[in-house]
Amino acid sequence: MDLWMLFMKLGFGIAPIDYARIGRWIGTFPAGRFVHANIDDADRVVGERPLGWTVHYLFGIAMAAILIGYCGTAWTRSPTLAPPLIIGLVTILIPFYVVQPAFGMGFTASKVPNAQFARMRSLMTHVAFGLGLYLTTWLCAAW
Repeated sequence: MDLWMLFMKLGFGIAPIDYARIGRWIGTFPAGRFVHANIDDADRVVGERPLGWTVHYLFGIAMAAILIGYCGTAWTRSPTLAPPLIIGLVTILIPFYVVQPAFGMGFTASKVPNAQFARMRSLMTHVAFGLGLYLTTWLCAAW
């Protein structure tokens, strides 16, 4: 997923996702703040960037564990493409129906300028995540 975002930045000038926003959002939970009119207007949280990146990677690891738990370790020795792609597509529900509304962006980024672009970007990023799960497993199996 991160390699995909780097490719989009270098190849097309599309800025990568700023995981500091995730850290800021989570950092407001102790104060009882779960939804924002605009996450960018919320006060910064100390350590928001490392917190956001940590949550990003922990979520990815959890999804990989769910994939292996569902498919079994036999799948890791002979991976197929469909299961990780399904995981990638299912994970799109998190930003569409939890994160984006909590950030003030609306369901499926309905309140942002060029919502279609935002949706397509999210979809492509999560498909890239699924492909990354597959390719990583395939490389480990080949090794």
